[in-house]
Amino acid sequence: MKVSIVVPVFNEAENILPLIGEIQQAMVDAEDYEIIYVDDGSQDETAERLRQAKAEVSALRVIRHQQSCGQSAAVRTGIRYARLPVIATLDGDGQNDPADIPRLYRVLTSNKTENNVWLVAGWRQKRLDSAWRIFSSKLANAVRSFLLKDNTPDTGCGLKVFFRERFLALPYFDHMHRFLPALIIREGGCVVSEPVNHRSRQRGVSKYGTWGRLWVGIIDIMGVIWLIKRASRPIAEEVK
Repeated sequence: MKVSIVVPVFNEAENILPLIGEIQQAMVDAEDYEIIYVDDGSQDETAERLRQAKAEVSALRVIRHQQSCGQSAAVRTGIRYARLPVIATLDGDGQNDPADIPRLYRVLTSNKTENNVWLVAGWRQKRLDSAWRIFSSKLANAVRSFLLKDNTPDTGCGLKVFFRERFLALPYFDHMHRFLPALIIREGGCVVSEPVNHRSRQRGVSKYGTWGRLWVGIIDIMGVIWLIKRASRPIAEEVK
């Protein structure tokens, strides 16, 4: 297993050290790995906790945005800095379980040639969130799936494993991390959803409001529909 683990964070000081410890445990059998934390302009003690961790964890790399640019920008920054061909992303709040990464990695790499799989997406079948948050997420997933036909039950899960070069070839826009399956299918790749463990938040507070995210999501879906309709994949070959 050779994988770059990208973790975007904003004001997650309390979760830094516990999550890094879990990632190290999950990667104990990896041939090569790196942990890339992207601090998206945090205003709490996140930067200090990352400096502390970096002094103790050789696999850890830290990238910092001077100001907050959002989760999609932070994920993209981490992927651009990554040096390994496979990327695993995790939310920095500790609700994703790093122990799931090796299994998703195996699904991705074992299917690379056979089924053209570009992305393995985590699927939180048993979510440990409030009833309202679960309801709003299921509604958003249902609307998105109906409109985009991406056949992915849970695009909001931060745990995903995919090929770096495939990601960097996709069109970039803010909030694109929630539409990776649709964008990958647009380019001719396949997406597999795998059940993953989901934990309740133990430290810190959520940074996302339901209604604000809903309205932004509607606008983004319209944009992705436009991208899908404008897609063109020529069949080409070099003349010998």
